[in-house]
Amino acid sequence: MSRIKTLRIQHLRSHTKHQAALAEGVTVITGPNGSGKTTLLEALFIALQGTSFRGSDKEILQQDSPWWRIILSFDETDDRTVTFDPARPTKRKQFTIDGKTSGRLAPKDKFPVILFEPEDLRLLNGSPARRRTFIDRLITQLNPFYGTTLRKYERALKQRNNLLKRARFSQDELFTWNISLAEHGAYIIEQRIAYTEQLNRDLTDAYRDIARTTDDISVHYSYTVVGDIRQRLLDDLMTSQERDAYLGSTSVGPHRHDLLFSFNGQPATTVASRGEIRTIVLALKFLEVAITETLTGKKPLILLDDVFSELDTDRQQALSSRTKEYQIVMTSTHVVSNDASFTHIELS
Repeated sequence: MSRIKTLRIQHLRSHTKHQAALAEGVTVITGPNGSGKTTLLEALFIALQGTSFRGSDKEILQQDSPWWRIILSFDETDDRTVTFDPARPTKRKQFTIDGKTSGRLAPKDKFPVILFEPEDLRLLNGSPARRRTFIDRLITQLNPFYGTTLRKYERALKQRNNLLKRARFSQDELFTWNISLAEHGAYIIEQRIAYTEQLNRDLTDAYRDIARTTDDISVHYSYTVVGDIRQRLLDDLMTSQERDAYLGSTSVGPHRHDLLFSFNGQPATTVASRGEIRTIVLALKFLEVAITETLTGKKPLILLDDVFSELDTDRQQALSSRTKEYQIVMTSTHVVSNDASFTHIELS
């Protein structure tokens, strides 16, 4: 990936205007809470992936400002600009790359980004939704069709749930949404299983490399099926119709599935210590980097949002040593890097 040289933003959340020169290696952004550290990471993510990881286009807009803008400069390619003006008829942000403007970031123009947030350290102990987000974010970067399918599934799910909340509805209407959910849901399940298995193949080795132990770690997808996944999912939806109508929501499908982690053959959240669980998460993030680089052929940009403060010294060193070949932009309450290419940006 071309190295990012500068980031310029205007009217983004608390920032009226800000420009930052980024190091080839590590850039550390420090400042008090509310100074807009994470907003700079968010701007990079938007420009490279097309969407924010924490809000809508309108939510990002600084209060009482008419528009926002992000400009990235690279060392080998032309600048790219992202603008959002809610007064435009489309009410969509626009991307300008190589002099061409479009309303969506094309897959060929996306750069891989690995985001590591403090909440990721609670991946195993958190809700199933958090683990679904983890696997969905990984797959979407590597398979553009997956993101499209995920959005179609979510729209169909919303329509089915709206129908279930009615006092009366026809079985034909419900069957239409069952078919749509089964079609899109089957693809989501297939991809989640495939990528979970890819993570699982190397998870134990990645964990042992950090922890220097002989423990066995595994991760598996919660939904298993032999044969036609689409038909199985359709059958599940049909079987659950009466209960779903009572609940007013859809109780089966990939929006209910989970990633299950084991530690030496037992549920990880039951038997693993806090440190061991955090080491599992670190191992997962390292695998995410490796898989992304292998499948895209590009070194991903790594964004670390106040993660170091959550790790002990050993895990800080593990994170530093395994990401030193990448361009990293991180936020912190204090300077944490002694890297020769280290750049410090302090916000007030």
